[in-house]
Amino acid sequence: MSITEHIITDKKGKPIAVQLPVSQYKKLLELAEEMEDIKAYDRAMKRKHKFIPFDQAVKRLIAKRKK
Repeated sequence: MSITEHIITDKKGKPIAVQLPVSQYKKLLELAEEMEDIKAYDRAMKRKHKFIPFDQAVKRLIAKRKK
């Protein structure tokens, strides 16, 4: 993805903001969200998993809601 940005500076030439076309901004937001999803997946996969049958999981959830 090629980014066309416009850097806005203060009177001393210090960068203070970036201006992007809306389409590029939206694409960057999508990519950032995708990266967060990947990080969450990686964290989840590092944990030890104990798998149970679906029916048993549903029964546990129903039991917890009744409490």
